[in-house]
Amino acid sequence: MKTIYLVIAFLFSISVYAQPSLKGAFKSKNDNEVIICLMDGYFVETKYNLNNKTFHYTWGGPFVKIGNKLRVTTHFDSRDKAEVGKTKEIAFGEKHFEVIDKGENALAGNWRMSGRKNGDQFTENPLRARRTYKLLTGTRFQWMAINIETGEFSGTGGGTYQFINGKYTENIAFFSRDSSRVGASLNFSGKIENGQWHHSGLSSKGDPIYEIWSKN
Repeated sequence: MKTIYLVIAFLFSISVYAQPSLKGAFKSKNDNEVIICLMDGYFVETKYNLNNKTFHYTWGGPFVKIGNKLRVTTHFDSRDKAEVGKTKEIAFGEKHFEVIDKGENALAGNWRMSGRKNGDQFTENPLRARRTYKLLTGTRFQWMAINIETGEFSGTGGGTYQFINGKYTENIAFFSRDSSRVGASLNFSGKIENGQWHHSGLSSKGDPIYEIWSKN
């Protein structure tokens, strides 16, 4: 029986790491505070400590897989905006990372804030250098407010989420601007309409929101 479980685990890891459209969430085997999330050709690496409520850094951008490496064009780096626009390569595979999830969920994807609704009034947010992304894998979420031209990094937050019967819940594991929010759970309503994610409820500050997100 143990042999069967080992074979299943091996096949699972092969299917995740070898698939043409690489996606999911992964934890570093060298540093258990480092999480990598991949969706829709977008890469995000974040280091944080949940117990200490400490955010260390995040960086990311579009990626391609070449052999056992990921080649990332940096869109943002919370440590140094001079890194934006540069290309980096990192080793990637089952020797380096363990699978957290396979990137499968109705909301999984790399979403961009494309509009807001206030009452009956809709305000469109067209694609520009300054943008807010929210990347969701099968179980994890992270938002990033960035400017891919100037390198300005305005903030990030993330953790785990659930999406069940139109109810979307975020469990905050890190927040770059206010560590006191770590550990909080936020409840929202969510639905997909015409390929867009409609997200409504109260923000972490308690303000009512109605956001519309589009796939990047």
